[in-house]
Amino acid sequence: MTDIPRVLTIAGSDSGGGAGIQADLKTFSALGVYGASVICALTAQNTREVRAIHAAPPEFIRMQLEAVFDDIQIDAVKIGMLADPDTVRCVAQALRQYAPAIIVVDPVMVAKSGDRLLAEEAIASLCSELLPLATLITPNLPEAAVLTGQMEPTTLEQMLSLLPALNQLGSKAVLLKGGHLQQDAECIDLLFSEGQLHQFTSPRIHTDNTHGTGCTLSSAITAELAKGATLPLSVANAKEWLSGAIAASSQLNVGQGHGPVHHFYQLWQ
Repeated sequence: MTDIPRVLTIAGSDSGGGAGIQADLKTFSALGVYGASVICALTAQNTREVRAIHAAPPEFIRMQLEAVFDDIQIDAVKIGMLADPDTVRCVAQALRQYAPAIIVVDPVMVAKSGDRLLAEEAIASLCSELLPLATLITPNLPEAAVLTGQMEPTTLEQMLSLLPALNQLGSKAVLLKGGHLQQDAECIDLLFSEGQLHQFTSPRIHTDNTHGTGCTLSSAITAELAKGATLPLSVANAKEWLSGAIAASSQLNVGQGHGPVHHFYQLWQ
């Protein structure tokens, strides 16, 4: 028998397949870990828009969580779209009960199309109940601004100055993603962990096929952590793999808006 790492994603479903639960499970499969899922919301979504959101009842989310944790030894958890305060509280309660060793929180707030995925009233619950449980949080610049109540950074220096406020939210580590900086040549992400700062730089790939990149990156980091890599190495490996998936996205012809990345670019011939 193969003792494969087991990873759980707790997030929303993307009917278009490019982000959310679908992107998470594709990432887990591509990187060689077993993926389980708890669906917190259904979205009527494609590469252009989110047409509707249907949040799952908290009691059913709880039943999904119990069904997974009561049977499967989960090595790591990735959390994405949670939609509303009741969902946040339900997930946080279960994580306190089952205490998985690794929890990566991607504080998903807005879809690539610009549609809002997290209710305004859920932000306080996210900060008070869920982020303090996290091994790592992975906000982009707009999300970091909302979480801290500060202005969105527009320079690397402003990103650096925002890290202390993000660190005070209680997670063990913070990965601040700098893809929204107006820099043509490269993307810069900052990891603050155990009092140390790590900077990751990757070439900026000019493409419209960026649907689900945030979900995919956080899932890839979670998969690498589940396989036993250190946090800095997990981030480095995940970013390198994602860059390849973005660069290969032109091999796919999916949708008329922001297309998905190519999760299986290393596997499909």
